[in-house]
Amino acid sequence: MDFVLDPIEARVLGCLIEKERTTSEYYPLTLNALIAACNQKSNRDPEMHLDGPTVEKAIDTLRLKNLVYLSHTAGGRTPKYAHQVEKFFPFTPQEFAILCLLLLRGPQTPGELRSRAGRLCEFANPAEVETVLQELVTRPGGPFVVKLVRQPGQGASRHAHLLSGPVDAGQPAALTLQPLPAPDNDRIATIESEVAALRAELNQLKQQLGIALADDAKGTPPADCG
Repeated sequence: MDFVLDPIEARVLGCLIEKERTTSEYYPLTLNALIAACNQKSNRDPEMHLDGPTVEKAIDTLRLKNLVYLSHTAGGRTPKYAHQVEKFFPFTPQEFAILCLLLLRGPQTPGELRSRAGRLCEFANPAEVETVLQELVTRPGGPFVVKLVRQPGQGASRHAHLLSGPVDAGQPAALTLQPLPAPDNDRIATIESEVAALRAELNQLKQQLGIALADDAKGTPPADCG
């Protein structure tokens, strides 16, 4: 392969493949729809919290790799994006399903892949998944997946995709979590200043209210009727 995907590019590409097959009526995706797909809590591992500029940057690099393109629809004003992986690799629907799941959820066993592939493609049994995985190993232009050594306590070996570069088959594939964005110090300072001002006003109101209550407790002198 002539490209290597970073974790965010892998998430964006996996989402485009998934939505093309599961919600075709909304595909290609707008930027907002793609951000929401990337940040889904279901069917994602690890969970990510990507903002617009981060996803846009991944789109731009995927476009440079010719894996994603800007889709122009009749009468559409909002930019939409689609993948074109099939332009380079004519995967079968089953192969696309396997790669999509591995991009979105990381290394998985054949049984896990089969149970999670329902909306993408049907597999009769885990053995059929094994066959497709082997095809992805031997397919020209690949290999696209690697079988990991079974770890203690695991019932079956997991498989990982190779679209993000080589994976040590003897070790669990490490999940690359995205760092939290740097704090906006100016915004924090502004909020702290506003909170301090509100506290000062509250204290002033408490003092004024205390004085008023004290005056009421003393009472006012009776009016002179003489």
